[in-house]
Amino acid sequence: MGTIFDRVSPVYDRGMQPLEWLIFRRLRERVFSSLNGDVLELGVGTGVNLPLYGPTARVTGCDISTEMLNWAARRATRAAVRLVQADAQDLPFDDDSFDVVAGSLVFCSVTDPLQGLAEARRVLRSHPRGQLVLLEHVRGDGLGALLTEVLHPFWHAWSQDCHLNRDTVKSVARAGFRVGRLERHALGVVQVIRATV
Repeated sequence: MGTIFDRVSPVYDRGMQPLEWLIFRRLRERVFSSLNGDVLELGVGTGVNLPLYGPTARVTGCDISTEMLNWAARRATRAAVRLVQADAQDLPFDDDSFDVVAGSLVFCSVTDPLQGLAEARRVLRSHPRGQLVLLEHVRGDGLGALLTEVLHPFWHAWSQDCHLNRDTVKSVARAGFRVGRLERHALGVVQVIRATV
């Protein structure tokens, strides 16, 4: 199935460079380099996180866009990686398959975030190591919330898929996860969410 991400895949990384330099690169490095075991990365996109995983990670990267996956396949990585075309709302994996379900800038574009998070919960092992780790842009706090609400209609009309004003941490809790650690950056618009089943 074609998506807007198929069309933008050749220029996606270049378009993201200013935000990567400003904030996302350092957060990605800190978050993804610490993950190990059987990791499912939802919305792996062009694979920007793949070089960050260490050799103790066995990563399954899934994305709805075949073109994004083609770019991801070109990334060098120290981890064992397999790439799978899949919709986060209907994952082709058995229950209790992964130690970690991770994602970056993905739940802004999932049509039904609660369904996607329910699927993440289903495939995540519930032993003490099992965790959900997300780096997301969200509605924000105070001025951040005001800005995202004002910009959202214009951004969504242009992007077609991306929502600026989602409250992802609330969705994570509603999906049955226990939110452990929440980091807020850039007026709360960028969040690192860590949760367990």
